[in-house]
Amino acid sequence: MDLSSPQTTCRVVRPGPDYVGKQALTYAPAVSAESVGSTGLHMQLVTLPPGARAKAHLHEAHETALHVLSGVAGMWYGERLEQHLWSRAGDFVYIPAGMPHLPYNASRTETCTAVIARTDPNEQESVVLLPELDGLRPAEGDLMA
Repeated sequence: MDLSSPQTTCRVVRPGPDYVGKQALTYAPAVSAESVGSTGLHMQLVTLPPGARAKAHLHEAHETALHVLSGVAGMWYGERLEQHLWSRAGDFVYIPAGMPHLPYNASRTETCTAVIARTDPNEQESVVLLPELDGLRPAEGDLMA
């Protein structure tokens, strides 16, 4: 192992400039192939303003884990978005590779922020939008905290 290469040294990474991803959420990228040369991991912050929601999507061949820092999120998931879960500050959420999901902020007054870790070092490359599922769960049907 070459411990002098950038990929094999320890680093402190500050979040990069915010961007809006394909899913329509705002992210602050941190650990990625682009920032540190990661080959199997991506980590970032996601911020959902009150009432915000993503587009239905999945991540092909990549697992996702989240740690909710603040707020309350709801998430529709499953082949037809038929299942639902809640996550609150302090909770961890696991999403298997290839699982369709549609997360949203379940508060009309508070921001929801989470740390996301994914096995895709290039975060947006594995995003597959599922517009045919968006209509199954219109925003007015989102369960609110």
